[in-house]
Amino acid sequence: MSRFWSALIQRLAPYTPGEQPRMADLVKLNTNEHPLGPSPRALEAIRADAADSLRLYPDPRATALREALAAYHGVLPDQVFVGNGSDEVLAHAFAALLKQKEPLLFPDITYSFYPVYCRLFDITFQIVPLDAAMAVNIADYRRRAGAIILANPNAPTGTALPRARIAELLDEHADIPVVIDEAYVDFGAESAVPLVASHPNLLVVHTLSKSRALAGLRVGYAIGDAALIEALNRVKDSFNSYPLGRLAQAGAIAAIKDEAWFQQARDYVISGREQLSNGLAQLGFEVLPSAANFVFARHPKHDGKVLAARLRERAIVVRHFDTPRIADYLRITVGSRVQIDKLLAALKELLGAAAGSPAAR
Repeated sequence: MSRFWSALIQRLAPYTPGEQPRMADLVKLNTNEHPLGPSPRALEAIRADAADSLRLYPDPRATALREALAAYHGVLPDQVFVGNGSDEVLAHAFAALLKQKEPLLFPDITYSFYPVYCRLFDITFQIVPLDAAMAVNIADYRRRAGAIILANPNAPTGTALPRARIAELLDEHADIPVVIDEAYVDFGAESAVPLVASHPNLLVVHTLSKSRALAGLRVGYAIGDAALIEALNRVKDSFNSYPLGRLAQAGAIAAIKDEAWFQQARDYVISGREQLSNGLAQLGFEVLPSAANFVFARHPKHDGKVLAARLRERAIVVRHFDTPRIADYLRITVGSRVQIDKLLAALKELLGAAAGSPAAR
């Protein structure tokens, strides 16, 4: 700890991102990256824009990208905000909307960046436990609050609320801002974007990292009432007026417009999720119902941390959270068919070997 650090930094516990290991023949299933490459049209657009124009600043409002996103979602351009990945968009939302007199509410098991942002921006918060099925129960949010944020589908559990339940939450909390983080929504959940028209307190956050396979491009966006978007713009222009470079904007526009690739790639992940879930269940795992590009599973007879370590010895990396309630769970990205087969084969071998030795728990 440096004596030059501010008091805030001295007490800050930063978010820990998923590991990016360097291992030979790695099966990387820990950071929810897409198993397929991005849209060829997106790659072509990026290459085409890698020209002399890079000496010029990009459009600070990303006008063409916001227009493309607005057309795609059936909203107006002034209802769209874009940023450097959905993490930055969320950070701006925490600063602009979620710091209120009453506490911010979010689940006890959810995206672990939320409490980090609360500490960074000095936001009072209360955690609301997931129910026994590891799902969000809207009734548990019927309490005093200054704002609410929910990941839907939730991470790391993968469970999702239907749009009707989100609408119920919004109606019960019409006087406070509600943020729905839909990083994984394209893999099987109902988006809350159609509710924006009737709920001025709703902000919906998306990313191109997951379903558009552009994690390396860092493009996120939010959709909401124009007044909410203006609040985000005020934060952005007090922080970084140019969050998205020319290449990011060009690639994002092309990706949004390539609907055929999106649907094909989405279906590939969804069918892979079924293969993975069924294979894990056959090995005795308890698998939560997932609407994301990952599954959350535990084996009732085996320690999750030990399983993760044994898989790593075989160059298979999954995500383990050493956290109360979920310490025995593994979050496993839906990879390619070959990766899924390798994972299931390794688990079968590990569980078979454990069956002949003293209990793993």
